[in-house]
Amino acid sequence: MQSSAISISPSISHLKPLQNPNFQNRPLFSINSLPIRPSLSSAATSASRRLSVVSSLSDESSFNLIRRSSSSRFDGLVSLPSLKGKKPSEKEDELVVKATSLPESADADEAPKAISRTLELGILFGLWYLFNIYFNIYNKQVLKAFHYPVTVTLIQFAVGSVLVIFMWMFNLYKKPKVSAGQLAAILPLAVVHTLGNLFTNMSLGKVAVSFTHTIKAMEPFFSVLLSAAFLGENPTPWVVLSLLPIVGGVALASVTEASFNWAGFWSAMASNVTNQSRNVLSKKVMVKKEESIDNITLFSIITVMSFILLAPATIFMEGVKFTPTYIEAAGLNVQQLYTRSLLAALCFHAYQQVSYMILQRVSPVTHSVGNCVKRVVVITSSVLFFKTPVSPINALGTGIALAGVFLYSRVKRIKAKPKAA
Repeated sequence: MQSSAISISPSISHLKPLQNPNFQNRPLFSINSLPIRPSLSSAATSASRRLSVVSSLSDESSFNLIRRSSSSRFDGLVSLPSLKGKKPSEKEDELVVKATSLPESADADEAPKAISRTLELGILFGLWYLFNIYFNIYNKQVLKAFHYPVTVTLIQFAVGSVLVIFMWMFNLYKKPKVSAGQLAAILPLAVVHTLGNLFTNMSLGKVAVSFTHTIKAMEPFFSVLLSAAFLGENPTPWVVLSLLPIVGGVALASVTEASFNWAGFWSAMASNVTNQSRNVLSKKVMVKKEESIDNITLFSIITVMSFILLAPATIFMEGVKFTPTYIEAAGLNVQQLYTRSLLAALCFHAYQQVSYMILQRVSPVTHSVGNCVKRVVVITSSVLFFKTPVSPINALGTGIALAGVFLYSRVKRIKAKPKAA
Protein backbone atom coordinates (compact mmCIF):
# COMPACT_ATOMS: atom_id res chain seq x y z
CA MET A 1 0.00 0.00 0.00
CA GLN A 2 1.65 3.20 -1.19
CA SER A 3 1.03 6.78 -0.22
CA SER A 4 1.88 9.69 -2.47
CA ALA A 5 4.88 11.70 -1.37
CA ILE A 6 6.40 15.17 -1.08
CA SER A 7 10.15 14.57 -1.03
CA ILE A 8 12.91 16.71 0.44
CA SER A 9 16.23 15.64 -1.11
CA PRO A 10 19.50 17.24 -0.01
CA SER A 11 21.55 17.02 -3.21
CA ILE A 12 25.34 16.81 -2.88
CA SER A 13 25.93 19.16 -5.81
CA HIS A 14 24.12 21.96 -3.97
CA LEU A 15 25.72 21.54 -0.54
CA LYS A 16 27.80 24.78 -0.74
CA PRO A 17 28.71 27.43 1.88
CA LEU A 18 26.18 30.26 1.94
CA GLN A 19 27.42 33.30 -0.04
CA ASN A 20 25.07 35.85 1.51
CA PRO A 21 26.07 36.59 5.15
CA ASN A 22 22.76 38.32 5.77
CA PHE A 23 20.82 35.24 4.87
CA GLN A 24 21.18 33.65 8.29
CA ASN A 25 19.92 36.78 10.00
CA ARG A 26 16.63 36.91 8.17
CA PRO A 27 13.77 36.26 10.62
CA LEU A 28 11.89 34.23 8.09
CA PHE A 29 12.13 30.80 9.60
CA SER A 30 14.05 28.60 11.94
CA ILE A 31 16.27 25.92 10.51
CA ASN A 32 14.70 23.54 13.01
CA SER A 33 11.43 23.77 11.09
CA LEU A 34 12.97 21.72 8.29
CA PRO A 35 13.80 18.33 9.82
CA ILE A 36 15.52 15.93 7.49
CA ARG A 37 13.36 12.94 8.49
CA PRO A 38 9.97 14.12 9.72
CA SER A 39 7.59 11.53 11.12
CA LEU A 40 4.63 10.42 9.08
CA SER A 41 2.21 11.89 11.60
CA SER A 42 3.55 15.44 10.95
CA ALA A 43 4.18 15.01 7.23
CA ALA A 44 1.41 17.27 5.98
CA THR A 45 2.29 20.11 8.45
CA SER A 46 6.01 19.94 7.69
CA ALA A 47 5.46 19.87 3.95
CA SER A 48 3.17 22.93 3.95
CA ARG A 49 5.67 24.85 6.15
CA ARG A 50 8.49 24.12 3.71
CA LEU A 51 6.45 25.26 0.73
CA SER A 52 5.69 28.62 2.38
CA VAL A 53 9.37 29.13 3.25
CA VAL A 54 10.54 28.31 -0.23
CA SER A 55 8.07 30.73 -1.82
CA SER A 56 9.39 33.59 0.36
CA LEU A 57 13.01 32.87 -0.52
CA SER A 58 12.69 32.19 -4.23
CA ASP A 59 12.96 35.87 -5.26
CA GLU A 60 15.95 36.96 -3.11
CA SER A 61 18.27 33.95 -2.82
CA SER A 62 21.35 33.91 -5.03
CA PHE A 63 21.08 30.16 -5.57
CA ASN A 64 18.23 27.79 -6.40
CA LEU A 65 16.59 26.36 -3.31
CA ILE A 66 13.89 24.31 -5.03
CA ARG A 67 13.27 22.39 -8.21
CA ARG A 68 10.14 20.79 -9.59
CA SER A 69 10.48 17.22 -10.86
CA SER A 70 8.50 15.65 -13.71
CA SER A 71 6.38 13.76 -11.18
CA SER A 72 5.26 16.99 -9.42
CA ARG A 73 7.35 16.35 -6.28
CA PHE A 74 9.23 19.20 -4.57
CA ASP A 75 12.85 18.63 -3.60
CA GLY A 76 13.92 21.31 -1.11
CA LEU A 77 17.71 21.67 -1.20
CA VAL A 78 19.23 23.17 1.92
CA SER A 79 22.72 23.45 3.38
CA LEU A 80 22.88 22.40 7.01
CA PRO A 81 25.82 22.81 9.39
CA SER A 82 25.30 19.31 10.70
CA LEU A 83 26.13 17.88 7.27
CA LYS A 84 29.48 19.62 6.85
CA GLY A 85 32.30 17.23 6.26
CA LYS A 86 29.98 14.29 5.85
CA LYS A 87 29.28 12.43 2.66
CA PRO A 88 25.61 11.58 2.52
CA SER A 89 24.65 8.07 1.63
CA GLU A 90 22.47 7.25 -1.35
CA LYS A 91 19.44 6.92 0.91
CA GLU A 92 20.08 10.32 2.51
CA ASP A 93 20.52 11.82 -0.93
CA GLU A 94 16.82 11.19 -1.70
CA LEU A 95 14.75 11.48 1.44
CA VAL A 96 11.00 11.06 0.85
CA VAL A 97 8.32 12.42 3.12
CA LYS A 98 5.18 10.35 2.54
CA ALA A 99 1.88 12.15 2.99
CA THR A 100 -1.02 10.21 4.45
CA SER A 101 -3.91 12.28 3.17
CA LEU A 102 -4.26 10.84 -0.39
CA PRO A 103 -6.50 7.79 -1.16
CA GLU A 104 -5.19 4.28 -1.69
CA SER A 105 -6.15 4.17 -5.38
CA ALA A 106 -4.62 0.78 -6.23
CA ASP A 107 -6.42 -1.15 -3.53
CA ALA A 108 -9.60 0.84 -4.07
CA ASP A 109 -9.67 -0.27 -7.73
CA GLU A 110 -8.92 -3.93 -6.99
CA ALA A 111 -11.52 -4.41 -4.26
CA PRO A 112 -14.62 -3.91 -6.47
CA LYS A 113 -13.14 -6.15 -9.17
CA ALA A 114 -12.51 -8.95 -6.65
CA ILE A 115 -16.04 -8.65 -5.29
CA SER A 116 -17.45 -8.69 -8.83
CA ARG A 117 -15.49 -11.83 -9.75
CA THR A 118 -16.56 -13.60 -6.57
CA LEU A 119 -20.21 -12.66 -7.16
CA GLU A 120 -20.05 -13.84 -10.78
CA LEU A 121 -18.53 -17.17 -9.75
CA GLY A 122 -21.15 -17.64 -7.04
CA ILE A 123 -23.95 -17.03 -9.56
CA LEU A 124 -22.43 -19.58 -11.96
CA PHE A 125 -22.21 -22.22 -9.22
CA GLY A 126 -25.81 -21.51 -8.26
CA LEU A 127 -26.97 -21.89 -11.87
CA TRP A 128 -24.93 -25.09 -12.23
CA TYR A 129 -26.69 -26.67 -9.25
CA LEU A 130 -30.14 -25.29 -10.15
CA PHE A 131 -30.05 -26.53 -13.76
CA ASN A 132 -28.83 -29.93 -12.55
CA ILE A 133 -31.64 -30.26 -10.02
CA TYR A 134 -34.34 -29.41 -12.56
CA PHE A 135 -32.78 -31.66 -15.20
CA ASN A 136 -32.91 -34.67 -12.89
CA ILE A 137 -36.47 -33.93 -11.76
CA TYR A 138 -37.93 -33.37 -15.24
CA ASN A 139 -35.89 -36.20 -16.74
CA LYS A 140 -37.07 -38.65 -14.09
CA GLN A 141 -40.69 -37.61 -14.64
CA VAL A 142 -40.38 -38.20 -18.40
CA LEU A 143 -38.60 -41.55 -18.05
CA LYS A 144 -41.08 -42.74 -15.44
CA ALA A 145 -43.97 -42.23 -17.86
CA PHE A 146 -42.22 -42.78 -21.20
CA HIS A 147 -40.10 -45.95 -21.01
CA TYR A 148 -37.84 -45.28 -23.99
CA PRO A 149 -34.47 -44.02 -22.69
CA VAL A 150 -32.80 -44.08 -26.11
CA THR A 151 -35.48 -41.81 -27.57
CA VAL A 152 -35.29 -39.48 -24.54
CA THR A 153 -31.50 -39.25 -24.90
CA LEU A 154 -31.84 -38.47 -28.62
CA ILE A 155 -34.28 -35.65 -27.85
CA GLN A 156 -31.79 -34.13 -25.42
CA PHE A 157 -29.03 -34.21 -28.02
CA ALA A 158 -31.42 -32.80 -30.65
CA VAL A 159 -32.36 -29.81 -28.50
CA GLY A 160 -28.71 -29.26 -27.63
CA SER A 161 -27.73 -29.38 -31.32
CA VAL A 162 -30.38 -26.77 -32.17
CA LEU A 163 -29.03 -24.48 -29.44
CA VAL A 164 -25.45 -24.93 -30.63
CA ILE A 165 -26.31 -24.17 -34.26
CA PHE A 166 -28.34 -21.15 -33.12
CA MET A 167 -25.33 -19.78 -31.20
CA TRP A 168 -23.04 -20.31 -34.17
CA MET A 169 -25.44 -18.75 -36.69
CA PHE A 170 -26.01 -15.56 -34.66
CA ASN A 171 -22.38 -15.30 -33.45
CA LEU A 172 -23.38 -15.75 -29.81
CA TYR A 173 -20.36 -18.05 -29.69
CA LYS A 174 -17.63 -18.21 -32.30
CA LYS A 175 -18.20 -20.87 -34.93
CA PRO A 176 -15.17 -23.19 -34.89
CA LYS A 177 -13.07 -24.13 -37.88
CA VAL A 178 -12.49 -27.83 -37.41
CA SER A 179 -10.23 -29.92 -39.62
CA ALA A 180 -10.87 -33.50 -40.67
CA GLY A 181 -8.09 -34.64 -38.35
CA GLN A 182 -9.74 -32.93 -35.39
CA LEU A 183 -13.12 -34.50 -36.20
CA ALA A 184 -11.46 -37.90 -36.33
CA ALA A 185 -9.94 -37.27 -32.89
CA ILE A 186 -13.26 -36.04 -31.47
CA LEU A 187 -15.28 -38.98 -32.81
CA PRO A 188 -14.27 -41.44 -30.02
CA LEU A 189 -15.13 -38.78 -27.46
CA ALA A 190 -18.56 -38.34 -29.02
CA VAL A 191 -19.17 -42.10 -28.94
CA VAL A 192 -18.39 -42.49 -25.22
CA HIS A 193 -20.26 -39.25 -24.43
CA THR A 194 -23.34 -40.66 -26.15
CA LEU A 195 -23.08 -43.96 -24.31
CA GLY A 196 -22.48 -42.23 -20.96
CA ASN A 197 -25.67 -40.17 -21.19
CA LEU A 198 -27.65 -43.10 -22.56
CA PHE A 199 -26.62 -45.36 -19.66
CA THR A 200 -27.45 -42.61 -17.17
CA ASN A 201 -30.97 -42.28 -18.58
CA MET A 202 -31.38 -46.05 -18.55
CA SER A 203 -30.45 -46.08 -14.85
CA LEU A 204 -32.76 -43.16 -14.03
CA GLY A 205 -35.62 -45.01 -15.69
CA LYS A 206 -35.10 -48.05 -13.44
CA VAL A 207 -34.09 -46.75 -9.99
CA ALA A 208 -34.42 -43.60 -7.87
CA VAL A 209 -32.47 -40.47 -8.80
CA SER A 210 -30.68 -40.53 -5.45
CA PHE A 211 -29.49 -44.11 -5.99
CA THR A 212 -28.26 -43.40 -9.52
CA HIS A 213 -26.18 -40.50 -8.28
CA THR A 214 -24.89 -42.51 -5.33
CA ILE A 215 -23.57 -45.12 -7.76
CA LYS A 216 -22.16 -42.37 -10.00
CA ALA A 217 -20.13 -41.23 -7.00
CA MET A 218 -17.77 -44.07 -7.95
CA GLU A 219 -16.51 -42.08 -10.95
CA PRO A 220 -13.17 -41.31 -9.19
CA PHE A 221 -12.55 -45.05 -8.80
CA PHE A 222 -12.87 -45.65 -12.54
CA SER A 223 -10.91 -42.48 -13.30
CA VAL A 224 -7.92 -43.76 -11.31
CA LEU A 225 -8.26 -47.26 -12.79
CA LEU A 226 -8.46 -46.14 -16.43
CA SER A 227 -5.75 -43.48 -16.06
CA ALA A 228 -3.37 -46.08 -14.64
CA ALA A 229 -4.21 -48.61 -17.36
CA PHE A 230 -4.10 -46.33 -20.43
CA LEU A 231 -2.10 -43.25 -19.43
CA GLY A 232 0.40 -44.81 -17.02
CA GLU A 233 -0.58 -42.37 -14.24
CA ASN A 234 0.08 -44.19 -10.99
CA PRO A 235 -2.04 -42.83 -8.11
CA THR A 236 -0.52 -41.70 -4.84
CA PRO A 237 -1.19 -43.74 -1.68
CA TRP A 238 -3.46 -40.94 -0.47
CA VAL A 239 -5.63 -41.22 -3.58
CA VAL A 240 -5.90 -44.99 -3.17
CA LEU A 241 -6.94 -44.58 0.47
CA SER A 242 -9.59 -42.02 -0.49
CA LEU A 243 -11.19 -44.58 -2.82
CA LEU A 244 -11.94 -46.97 0.04
CA PRO A 245 -14.79 -44.96 1.60
CA ILE A 246 -16.23 -44.35 -1.89
CA VAL A 247 -16.44 -48.06 -2.71
CA GLY A 248 -17.56 -48.99 0.80
CA GLY A 249 -20.22 -46.28 0.94
CA VAL A 250 -21.69 -47.21 -2.45
CA ALA A 251 -21.78 -50.89 -1.47
CA LEU A 252 -23.55 -50.07 1.81
CA ALA A 253 -26.07 -47.82 0.07
CA SER A 254 -26.75 -50.43 -2.62
CA VAL A 255 -27.47 -53.21 -0.12
CA THR A 256 -30.02 -51.07 1.72
CA GLU A 257 -31.57 -49.32 -1.33
CA ALA A 258 -35.35 -49.79 -1.46
CA SER A 259 -35.53 -49.26 -5.24
CA PHE A 260 -32.53 -51.49 -6.03
CA ASN A 261 -32.63 -52.93 -9.52
CA TRP A 262 -29.78 -54.76 -11.24
CA ALA A 263 -30.47 -53.14 -14.61
CA GLY A 264 -30.40 -49.70 -13.02
CA PHE A 265 -27.27 -50.56 -11.01
CA TRP A 266 -25.25 -51.83 -13.96
CA SER A 267 -26.44 -48.98 -16.20
CA ALA A 268 -25.10 -46.46 -13.68
CA MET A 269 -21.83 -48.39 -13.46
CA ALA A 270 -21.56 -48.43 -17.26
CA SER A 271 -22.16 -44.68 -17.22
CA ASN A 272 -19.19 -44.29 -14.85
CA VAL A 273 -16.93 -46.28 -17.15
CA THR A 274 -17.93 -44.43 -20.32
CA ASN A 275 -17.77 -40.96 -18.78
CA GLN A 276 -14.30 -41.56 -17.38
CA SER A 277 -13.23 -43.14 -20.66
CA ARG A 278 -14.16 -39.85 -22.31
CA ASN A 279 -11.85 -37.99 -19.93
CA VAL A 280 -8.99 -40.42 -20.57
CA LEU A 281 -9.49 -40.23 -24.34
CA SER A 282 -9.55 -36.45 -24.28
CA LYS A 283 -6.13 -36.47 -22.60
CA LYS A 284 -4.78 -39.09 -24.98
CA VAL A 285 -5.93 -37.78 -28.36
CA MET A 286 -6.17 -34.00 -27.89
CA VAL A 287 -2.48 -33.44 -27.28
CA LYS A 288 -1.43 -31.05 -30.06
CA LYS A 289 -1.53 -27.50 -28.74
CA GLU A 290 -1.90 -25.99 -32.19
CA GLU A 291 -5.06 -28.06 -32.69
CA SER A 292 -6.50 -27.50 -29.23
CA ILE A 293 -10.17 -26.56 -28.83
CA ASP A 294 -11.69 -24.81 -25.85
CA ASN A 295 -14.02 -26.85 -23.64
CA ILE A 296 -17.29 -25.16 -24.63
CA THR A 297 -16.57 -25.56 -28.35
CA LEU A 298 -15.53 -29.18 -27.83
CA PHE A 299 -18.75 -29.92 -25.92
CA SER A 300 -20.81 -28.23 -28.65
CA ILE A 301 -19.21 -30.29 -31.40
CA ILE A 302 -19.63 -33.50 -29.40
CA THR A 303 -23.33 -32.70 -28.84
CA VAL A 304 -23.99 -32.38 -32.58
CA MET A 305 -21.97 -35.52 -33.36
CA SER A 306 -23.80 -37.47 -30.62
CA PHE A 307 -27.14 -36.58 -32.18
CA ILE A 308 -25.96 -37.75 -35.61
CA LEU A 309 -24.61 -41.00 -34.14
CA LEU A 310 -27.66 -41.79 -32.00
CA ALA A 311 -30.43 -40.96 -34.49
CA PRO A 312 -30.12 -44.14 -36.62
CA ALA A 313 -29.52 -46.28 -33.50
CA THR A 314 -32.73 -44.92 -31.93
CA ILE A 315 -34.85 -45.79 -34.95
CA PHE A 316 -33.32 -49.26 -35.08
CA MET A 317 -33.72 -49.98 -31.34
CA GLU A 318 -36.97 -48.25 -30.41
CA GLY A 319 -38.52 -47.01 -33.64
CA VAL A 320 -40.36 -43.69 -33.85
CA LYS A 321 -42.16 -43.47 -30.54
CA PHE A 322 -42.29 -39.74 -29.83
CA THR A 323 -45.17 -38.88 -32.17
CA PRO A 324 -48.41 -37.39 -30.75
CA THR A 325 -50.38 -40.36 -32.08
CA TYR A 326 -48.27 -42.93 -30.25
CA ILE A 327 -48.19 -40.89 -27.03
CA GLU A 328 -51.98 -40.48 -27.01
CA ALA A 329 -52.42 -44.18 -27.71
CA ALA A 330 -50.22 -44.90 -24.68
CA GLY A 331 -52.59 -42.83 -22.54
CA LEU A 332 -50.14 -40.00 -21.88
CA ASN A 333 -50.64 -36.25 -21.94
CA VAL A 334 -48.88 -35.11 -25.12
CA GLN A 335 -48.44 -31.46 -24.15
CA GLN A 336 -47.18 -32.31 -20.66
CA LEU A 337 -44.71 -34.90 -21.95
CA TYR A 338 -43.38 -32.58 -24.66
CA THR A 339 -43.02 -29.66 -22.23
CA ARG A 340 -41.13 -31.65 -19.61
CA SER A 341 -38.92 -33.30 -22.23
CA LEU A 342 -38.03 -29.87 -23.64
CA LEU A 343 -37.30 -28.44 -20.18
CA ALA A 344 -35.15 -31.45 -19.28
CA ALA A 345 -33.16 -31.08 -22.50
CA LEU A 346 -32.67 -27.32 -22.01
CA CYS A 347 -31.52 -27.83 -18.42
CA PHE A 348 -29.19 -30.64 -19.53
CA HIS A 349 -27.43 -28.47 -22.08
CA ALA A 350 -27.44 -25.41 -19.79
CA TYR A 351 -25.79 -27.13 -16.83
CA GLN A 352 -23.12 -28.63 -19.08
CA GLN A 353 -22.31 -25.22 -20.57
CA VAL A 354 -22.19 -23.54 -17.15
CA SER A 355 -19.95 -26.34 -15.86
CA TYR A 356 -17.37 -25.59 -18.55
CA MET A 357 -17.65 -21.85 -17.88
CA ILE A 358 -16.81 -22.50 -14.24
CA LEU A 359 -13.90 -24.74 -15.23
CA GLN A 360 -12.40 -21.85 -17.21
CA ARG A 361 -12.42 -19.68 -14.05
CA VAL A 362 -11.28 -22.07 -11.33
CA SER A 363 -8.75 -24.87 -10.90
CA PRO A 364 -9.71 -28.50 -11.66
CA VAL A 365 -9.51 -29.28 -7.92
CA THR A 366 -12.01 -26.53 -7.07
CA HIS A 367 -14.28 -27.71 -9.89
CA SER A 368 -14.07 -31.28 -8.57
CA VAL A 369 -15.05 -30.14 -5.07
CA GLY A 370 -17.95 -28.17 -6.56
CA ASN A 371 -19.05 -31.26 -8.47
CA CYS A 372 -19.06 -33.25 -5.21
CA VAL A 373 -21.24 -30.62 -3.54
CA LYS A 374 -23.51 -30.64 -6.61
CA ARG A 375 -24.08 -34.37 -6.21
CA VAL A 376 -25.05 -33.87 -2.56
CA VAL A 377 -27.51 -31.13 -3.58
CA VAL A 378 -29.04 -33.28 -6.35
CA ILE A 379 -29.46 -36.33 -4.08
CA THR A 380 -31.00 -34.28 -1.28
CA SER A 381 -33.39 -32.38 -3.57
CA SER A 382 -34.53 -35.55 -5.38
CA VAL A 383 -35.21 -37.35 -2.09
CA LEU A 384 -37.33 -34.41 -0.90
CA PHE A 385 -39.17 -33.91 -4.21
CA PHE A 386 -39.97 -37.56 -4.96
CA LYS A 387 -40.30 -38.46 -1.27
CA THR A 388 -37.90 -41.36 -1.75
CA PRO A 389 -37.78 -43.72 1.28
CA VAL A 390 -34.30 -43.65 2.79
CA SER A 391 -33.24 -45.86 5.69
CA PRO A 392 -30.62 -44.67 8.20
CA ILE A 393 -28.11 -47.26 6.91
CA ASN A 394 -28.75 -46.18 3.32
CA ALA A 395 -28.21 -42.54 4.25
CA LEU A 396 -25.01 -43.49 6.09
CA GLY A 397 -23.67 -45.35 3.05
CA THR A 398 -24.46 -42.43 0.76
CA GLY A 399 -22.80 -40.01 3.17
CA ILE A 400 -19.65 -42.14 3.42
CA ALA A 401 -19.40 -42.38 -0.37
CA LEU A 402 -19.80 -38.63 -0.85
CA ALA A 403 -17.29 -37.92 1.91
CA GLY A 404 -14.85 -40.18 0.07
CA VAL A 405 -15.43 -38.22 -3.15
CA PHE A 406 -14.70 -34.98 -1.33
CA LEU A 407 -11.55 -36.47 0.21
CA TYR A 408 -10.46 -37.71 -3.21
CA SER A 409 -10.87 -34.23 -4.71
CA ARG A 410 -8.62 -32.82 -1.99
CA VAL A 411 -5.80 -35.39 -2.02
CA LYS A 412 -5.70 -35.69 -5.81
CA ARG A 413 -3.37 -32.69 -5.98
CA ILE A 414 -0.80 -34.39 -3.74
CA LYS A 415 1.87 -35.60 -6.14
CA ALA A 416 4.05 -38.61 -5.51
CA LYS A 417 7.67 -37.87 -4.62
CA PRO A 418 10.14 -38.82 -7.37
CA LYS A 419 12.21 -41.86 -6.59
CA ALA A 420 15.86 -41.20 -5.78
CA ALA A 421 18.35 -42.41 -8.38
